[in-house]
Amino acid sequence: MERFTISLEPELARQFDEFIRERGYTNRSEAMRDLIREKLEGERLERDEGDCVATLGYIYDHHKSELANRVTAAQHAHHELTLSSMHVHLDHDNCLEVTILRGPVERVRRFADEIIAQRGVRHGHLHMIPVVIEKDDHGHAHEDHVHSRPTT
Repeated sequence: MERFTISLEPELARQFDEFIRERGYTNRSEAMRDLIREKLEGERLERDEGDCVATLGYIYDHHKSELANRVTAAQHAHHELTLSSMHVHLDHDNCLEVTILRGPVERVRRFADEIIAQRGVRHGHLHMIPVVIEKDDHGHAHEDHVHSRPTT
């Protein structure tokens, strides 16, 4: 680990310590590491660089004509991005779907936009985490064994 020292105005230090308590951090270093990671990862995602793992969550009205079929068709058309999907019935009309995605940031974002823009989909949100995707063969029976390692 590398150490560095920062100086903060008393009010900013007080607010930071309050943030630490509210979030359950045990020390300032852990909180700073997470804030730095968040900033660096956010910058990388904004530039559409590299790969990511992501969750795409959205609520939709299952009564909308052919919407479920269009969403499923889009997932099949992008099967290389779609790892898994979970479907939950919220009430008589609304469903929540959460899809786990992995791939290039730009393609994941385009796919998410395509799903969220479907007529009848609402409250869509994409959460991405930058990763390095490594294809590896270290004795497993799977040909395309993939590791997704966080970038920071």
